[in-house]
Amino acid sequence: MTTTALNSLARASSAYLRSAMHQPIQWHEWGTDAFAAAQRENKPMLLDIGAVWCHWCHVMDRESYDDPEIAAIVNQHFIAVKVDRDERPDIDSRYQAAIQAVSGQGGWPLTAFLTPDGKPFYGGTYFPPTDGYGRPSFRRVLLSIASAYAEKHGDVIEQAKMVESAIAQSESFAGKDGRVSAAVIAAIQTSAFRMFDPQHGGFGQAPKFPHPSALDLLIERYARTSDDNLRDLIVSTLEHMANGGVYDQLAGGFHRYSVDERWVVPHFEKMCYDNSELLKNYVHGYQATGAEFFADVARDIIRWMDEWLSDRERGGFYASQDADINMDDDGDYFTWTLDEARAVLTEQEAEVAALHYDINEVGEMHHNPAKNVLYVRAPVAEIARRMSLPAERVHELLASARKKMYAARLQRPTPYIDKTVYVGWNSLCVSAYLEAAKVLHLEGARRFALRSLDRVLAEAWKQHATRNESAGESPAATHAGALLHVVSYSDPAAAHREVPGLLDDYAFTALACLDAYEATADLSYFRFAHAITDAMIARFYDPTSGGFFDSQPAADGQSLGVLATRRKPLQDSPTPAGNPMAAIALARIHHYTGNADYKAKAEETLETFAGVAEQFGIFAASYGIAVVNLLESPVHVVVIAEDGDLDAAERLHAEVVRPFAFNKTTLRLAANQAVAENLPPELAATIPNLPALGSGKSFVVLCSGSSCQPPITAAAELRRTLEAAVQRS
Repeated sequence: MTTTALNSLARASSAYLRSAMHQPIQWHEWGTDAFAAAQRENKPMLLDIGAVWCHWCHVMDRESYDDPEIAAIVNQHFIAVKVDRDERPDIDSRYQAAIQAVSGQGGWPLTAFLTPDGKPFYGGTYFPPTDGYGRPSFRRVLLSIASAYAEKHGDVIEQAKMVESAIAQSESFAGKDGRVSAAVIAAIQTSAFRMFDPQHGGFGQAPKFPHPSALDLLIERYARTSDDNLRDLIVSTLEHMANGGVYDQLAGGFHRYSVDERWVVPHFEKMCYDNSELLKNYVHGYQATGAEFFADVARDIIRWMDEWLSDRERGGFYASQDADINMDDDGDYFTWTLDEARAVLTEQEAEVAALHYDINEVGEMHHNPAKNVLYVRAPVAEIARRMSLPAERVHELLASARKKMYAARLQRPTPYIDKTVYVGWNSLCVSAYLEAAKVLHLEGARRFALRSLDRVLAEAWKQHATRNESAGESPAATHAGALLHVVSYSDPAAAHREVPGLLDDYAFTALACLDAYEATADLSYFRFAHAITDAMIARFYDPTSGGFFDSQPAADGQSLGVLATRRKPLQDSPTPAGNPMAAIALARIHHYTGNADYKAKAEETLETFAGVAEQFGIFAASYGIAVVNLLESPVHVVVIAEDGDLDAAERLHAEVVRPFAFNKTTLRLAANQAVAENLPPELAATIPNLPALGSGKSFVVLCSGSSCQPPITAAAELRRTLEAAVQRS
């Protein structure tokens, strides 16, 4: 029996890197050793950036990186470096910009060729093993690059300089270029209508992505204006997505995107951040329209996340579920042949399921034409009419069929779950769970969200950080604390690596802490939000030109490759962009503290992009949301619950959470909690002085700044007052 020697990735922490430890490539992790080897041997670098959930990354691994002949070429002519884009989004974002400038392509796997000092000069995404797909074979590319580096070295260096310049211009944003204006919201709305697909919902054509930040902004606009055109866009999009194959009709949860404009055939990987942001969309869609279907979808997303992406014991949300079982399939776990469905269902169940989910002898999957993606083709009423059955009976048969098919699917080999717990993505999930728990009264979701946030704060937030003078770190950063990017890795055998937190980690976590404060009235969460926001300012804020950089310089001042290029992220792709999310955190902290410096920095951040934001359309939707948070007066809605009047407090709280608006926050306090030492500064100046305290009756107050409206005890009056407050435009 022969054993395959392991390469250096056996020492990696990331699941994606560890999956390549058996390959014959002499892989390096990103780090000084790889760059030193490239410079010592004067070899170009081959950079592979991918992810454990990425189908085409697996394909290229099998076709090329597992091939001994390809490996021999790589090992002879290159220093090979493999990077996990989830673990190191700072590396990914810069080299994505570079390769898009070179080839017009982006995505994963990202295949880049670099000079020994890490400057990119050529690349693409997936390269096939033989000429095809309109692309040259990887073997031919490797030999051509090796030849060009040896024989046309000057041209290579010149090309690298041009590409580096292109990276520097990508989301650099040198300084303030306009005033913050609500006009950008109208521009984003116009962009959304221009891209809207009235037949299938969503934006643009194939491939079709959900764009949850844009949806959230449009839902909030509809909640304010009752514009029927907005309602049509929102309802059409949310319904088509939830009824499509991009939604897992058996287990719940969304796949990453659809390869067609009808939302039928997805890329089957499922990401925690897509589902967290879409969860908010469906909760907010329910608030704005009252459609119970949207509430059902929200609960179903939570069902899937609870079952598959949750560490139920310790708290925390896992990163992703893979699309495939192995290299030979493409979503086979999630898809069905007609015979497979018939094998687990009664004849009548099979007939109903086939009609409802469009299961036929020939399905949608090109690699296996018998395989069907489950999507809602025929509604219950149509099936009832065609089968001459009562609608209630069709509902029963469908429920039974779903249950049996899901049970049968669970017997199949399951796609890999990346159990890595990322700080920023977890914070997005925490915020989404708390929002759903508040609106849909889901106590279990609330408890799990808080446990998950507690774990992030306990394991990834370092209250006292060491000042890094060589990197030019400000004195403020000495006491600001530091956040990591990873809480824990998927493979328990892997060594834990401390990856410094990025802007997204800080902004998303600060917001999650504010959401947790509003869910619990526990001031410790507010203090965490305050401290993390201060750390974010100390570490990432640009005091010269405004706005936030996405990462810090290297600890020793020697950034590898193109990491020295400073970026200020504005576009949502695929998660909400760091700068607008940081501005939202600053605005919300300002609303609670009254500290004008936070508002000034939020405004300066948004001014940095004000002159160009409109050009990004729906891709700047988080920027539009930040503008709402900055320009609209906040409405703190505080429910004071008296011990002897808790039923009334419940009724009032139900009214409080019903309407959706970005500028509305909700807080529930027991009467004995309404004391200054238990409240943030702005509320401490108002709430303890309310004359209704101690009256024995529960009530609600709407506060903004340092003043509150008169207490309200009647639900009908509260509803009218809230509607007036949130519909101000």
